[in-house]
Amino acid sequence: MDLSLSKIPPPLSLSENTSGLCSRYSIRPLSTFPSLNFKPKTSIRRPLLWRHVQPIRAQNQDQTINDGFVLEDVPHLTTFLPNLPSCPNPLQRSQAYAIVKQTFVSPEDVVAEEIVVQKNSPRGVHFRRAGPRERVYFKSEEVRACIVTCGGLCPGINTVIREIVCGLNYMYGVDNILGIEGGYRGFYSKNTMQLTPKVVNDIHKRGGTFLQTSRGGHDTNKIVDNIHDRGINQVYIIGGDGTQKGAAAIYKEVAKRGLQVAVAGIPKTIDNDIAVKSYQPFPYFVVARSMHASNVIDKSFGFDTAVEEAQRAINAAHVEVESVENGVGIVKLMGRYSGFIAMFATLASRDVDCCLIPESHFYLEGQGGLFEFIEQRVKENGHMVIVLAEGAGQEYLSQSMHPVDEKDASGNRLLLDVGLWLTQKIKDHFTNVRKIAMNLKYIDPTYMIRAIPSNASDNIYCTLLAQSAVHGAMAGYTGFTVGPVNSRHAYIPISLTLVKDLDEITTCRHHDFLDHVGITVTPYDFLDHVDLIWIPHGGRANVLWNMWSSCFIYPPSNPELQSMATG
Repeated sequence: MDLSLSKIPPPLSLSENTSGLCSRYSIRPLSTFPSLNFKPKTSIRRPLLWRHVQPIRAQNQDQTINDGFVLEDVPHLTTFLPNLPSCPNPLQRSQAYAIVKQTFVSPEDVVAEEIVVQKNSPRGVHFRRAGPRERVYFKSEEVRACIVTCGGLCPGINTVIREIVCGLNYMYGVDNILGIEGGYRGFYSKNTMQLTPKVVNDIHKRGGTFLQTSRGGHDTNKIVDNIHDRGINQVYIIGGDGTQKGAAAIYKEVAKRGLQVAVAGIPKTIDNDIAVKSYQPFPYFVVARSMHASNVIDKSFGFDTAVEEAQRAINAAHVEVESVENGVGIVKLMGRYSGFIAMFATLASRDVDCCLIPESHFYLEGQGGLFEFIEQRVKENGHMVIVLAEGAGQEYLSQSMHPVDEKDASGNRLLLDVGLWLTQKIKDHFTNVRKIAMNLKYIDPTYMIRAIPSNASDNIYCTLLAQSAVHGAMAGYTGFTVGPVNSRHAYIPISLTLVKDLDEITTCRHHDFLDHVGITVTPYDFLDHVDLIWIPHGGRANVLWNMWSSCFIYPPSNPELQSMATG
């Protein structure tokens, strides 16, 4: 295979016309392709289904040099304020940051969404690289910034607040920074506080949010009126998907009014399911559903801390069930729509026999059901530990308890306690049907894992996120969110994070982990036609790896399926 660099297309100059890239791809339905037959030992690098797409090139674009190049650009203040002047970056005058003079980010630097490609792959989707620019669109003495936190708590919020304040002050000489208390409604119903490096000096050592938070309360016109009345020209918004929707609305209203206000979002979700709408112009893992959104951002801040704390609950459950006869420990972790915390805590702990997640449905009774697996595992080891995400199995609760479809102030559907429900179901089954005494231990550390200070890893990550947001706002970008894409921080349009249906998010991103274990691909029909992988699990339990959701589920008891899985 000829992989010489001479045959790799050169990068596209971002000054060229890319206006025709909006309708980027024509997608050929999978039904038009011949069926694919795979043997059980097929390598995992070959997906069961390929998503074929062809990029639609922009008009006036070189079809050879720039084949398939897509830039998901972020808005700039000069888009609706074309006469806005720029000035040299203040970092050039600072002795402390003299080294930055040699490392300003070029306007043409971009970050590729996909770094694993084939020789003839289109160049794919790219994002603006984050970092300081040589020229900025705000004078330090004219900046009046504000910071607001919304939604639920997450480790690292205070670190982000601190580093935005310190970044603006130390790097750009900004002294006028306001903290908006109590979420979005704080713009028009609460007082603000003046933030300085001294005020926020040690808040990163605390959990929660220094500025307080709330759900809901978003009134775009009232908020923008308040921003205008206070003379605010930089708005930093820390929050999850609902909060980012509010940030997008604020940006649109600001642009509509022609105000020189930069709106920067810092995405926050402890569940690690930040979704970005971005279609891949080359084959990608897709199972049963169209991929409308994917986890482009590597991870969300606070996630590492949450996983670390979740391990403590799993370890406690393991100690409890090892100390009794027929012990079954159940640990419920956060994860409304995705099982990232449950999965990574399971991987880190190595004491978990079964992990249930929202992405994959499961059933309780009958051959191959969860009850059968529990009985089998308890007979083998004398105990077992189950980890489940809070969003798993909600369809069963809806059928049995007929709950009212209530939502919180952020619009999230209120979930029933699947942990208590599953605990009772297991107890009833083994007491009344199997006549086996099971010692059940239920642990719910939901609020414990999110109310703690961030660990060292998240502190560093939050610092980089905050500084990237500051650099972007000072450079005149607006309506953007920040995050690492393939370990390189980038600016992503907030509009791309407005995913309507979280059930359509594809979360298979952990191919590197799969490379480290001996596996064989196994077709398995009763779980939404997903790809499952059988993994030896430290001699304690064999578990299945679900490529669509990147998570463990319980193994099949069917001997034929087991023989296929073990090759």
